[in-house]
Amino acid sequence: MTQATIRRYNLLGLDGVPADELVALLDEAEGFVAAARGRETSDLLAGRVIANLFFEPSTRTRCSFTVAANRLGASTVDLTGLGSSLSKGETVLATALNLEAMGVDAIVVRSARSGTPHLIADAVACPVINAGDGRHEHPTQGLLDILTLRLRWGDFAGRTVVIVGDIANSRVARSNLYGLTPLGADVVLVGPPALVPASFTKITAGPGRVSVGHDLDEALPRADAVMTLRIQLERHGEDGGGSIPPDYRRRYGLTVDRAASLPPEVLVMHPGPINRGVEIDSEVADDPDRSVIMEQVTNGVAVRMAVLKRAVQC
Repeated sequence: MTQATIRRYNLLGLDGVPADELVALLDEAEGFVAAARGRETSDLLAGRVIANLFFEPSTRTRCSFTVAANRLGASTVDLTGLGSSLSKGETVLATALNLEAMGVDAIVVRSARSGTPHLIADAVACPVINAGDGRHEHPTQGLLDILTLRLRWGDFAGRTVVIVGDIANSRVARSNLYGLTPLGADVVLVGPPALVPASFTKITAGPGRVSVGHDLDEALPRADAVMTLRIQLERHGEDGGGSIPPDYRRRYGLTVDRAASLPPEVLVMHPGPINRGVEIDSEVADDPDRSVIMEQVTNGVAVRMAVLKRAVQC
């Protein structure tokens, strides 16, 4: 892995990871898809202990890291801020150092603050995996989204992924950009002007291109897949509060009518949690023919199995 992004087999982000390394990770994850679907277990990481440090609410990511570790034969220590010494004033770094002193084999960390996984990785010798840090990145979510598309498409040449929603505050959007463009996919970012800065067009590792727009109906005819994102009001709050625009669903929601206008092969994605009836209608999210949202969840276990195996065994 590149030293700029992954050190000591840390996975801190997808920014700077070249296409061949992304493909290698995806290949390894694809080898675990059958196990993730069939609930198969192995002893690849028997006797190893993975520490899950989740200092921000999570369901899919936290649980799938635990399931992935268990599928590989490892045990987990699951820690949240509320139930840890953080509530008594201990720092995140001190918590990580204490866990390392107990002999954990890897630390998975989620934090509302950008850069927290990097801070921990600089201080400990065991591998560190970023499970989402502030507005920065969510690399395993990016990988599972890309794996889901690759399993459907085979490759990304000539493909366009439309991502619509709160792009400015989305670590998911960033990791998808860093992962999709090196593999050849074009990415179109759509949403209200305040939530989709033009500066995002500079985030590209080629050969795929990134473009920004504010008209979902204009962007949809180009789409091979549409990923909807929720408006992250908790991050707006850091800047003094925010609310969902009253016309958001009309202008940017993937409604039943909009979905009906799409060719049947266009895929629908969402990283969760879903605000149904806001960024996507329930009928669209649950469409058995085009929605791959539950496939994303299953593939998340496979990706995290691959990342944990690589981090701990290498």
